Amino acid sequence: MVATTHEPGLKHAHFQTAGLPALLLLPQLLILLFFFFIPSIRALMQAFLLTDPFGASVHFVWFDNFTALFASDSYRNSIWVTIWFTLAQNVVTIAVALVLAFATDRVVRFQSGYKSVILLPYAIAPVIAGVMWAFLFNPAVGPIAFFIKALGFQWDPNRNGSDAMLLVVLAASWKHICYDYIFLVAGLLAVPRSLMEAAAVDGAGPIRRFSQIALPLLGPTLFFLTTMNFVYGFFETFAIIDAVTRGGPAGATNILVYKVYQDGFVNLDLGSSAAQSVLLMTFALLLTLLQFKYVERKVNYSI
Repeated sequence: MVATTHEPGLKHAHFQTAGLPALLLLPQLLILLFFFFIPSIRALMQAFLLTDPFGASVHFVWFDNFTALFASDSYRNSIWVTIWFTLAQNVVTIAVALVLAFATDRVVRFQSGYKSVILLPYAIAPVIAGVMWAFLFNPAVGPIAFFIKALGFQWDPNRNGSDAMLLVVLAASWKHICYDYIFLVAGLLAVPRSLMEAAAVDGAGPIRRFSQIALPLLGPTLFFLTTMNFVYGFFETFAIIDAVTRGGPAGATNILVYKVYQDGFVNLDLGSSAAQSVLLMTFALLLTLLQFKYVERKVNYSI
């Protein structure tokens, strides 16, 4: 039974028994249990075990999986690849989204079409986006690759690690620009119109008004997007890497989340893969905490 009490402007619901609230929460709790808590506990346990590919023998090896990872050149290389990839993707995504958000108010005709085109990549599956970018920049059949070569530049992401990294950064950024764009447009709408009009009366141009008034007030939004872009780069770019480069060439784009898949599902090294997943989650948490400790204090939340 549910009893409701009414007060001026307020409405409260009081459950007389705990059965109904528990029943309402049960579906979400079951989803968290089976798709988050159990896999997390299982991965944590597996990180301290050495299991053969067929699961016939299991040995408790303490921290041997972790020490082997840090002694591995390929894993250390994957850490640096992940850092550079995530930083580059973050900068490109926010920079392009800022330009597009700034241009939104300047588009007078077909503004709805302009917004629709920008938001379209959000509706495309990451693997489809990866396949599309891999085709467009394919050195053998890609139209954009032909254009790049016609300009006199060498382009071969299948052999050149720098080209491959540039390609996956562009593909991952293109897929995520629309997400940042939504928040930046909302943040620009929250900037007091009176401040912008006063600056315009004082002779400040559009770019100066944006850089000196709107951009500082977007500090909280930019901090949130920076944090979310790091999470995106660490965990949500697996499909793009798999579709575009498969971690190659020679590990040049083998980010940590893709290495977890390669070692666990391709090489069947379950202990190492589980240890990598634990370390990846630890790195993400530490990076987020560092951002909140050293970056958030510089964010101005007042208007």
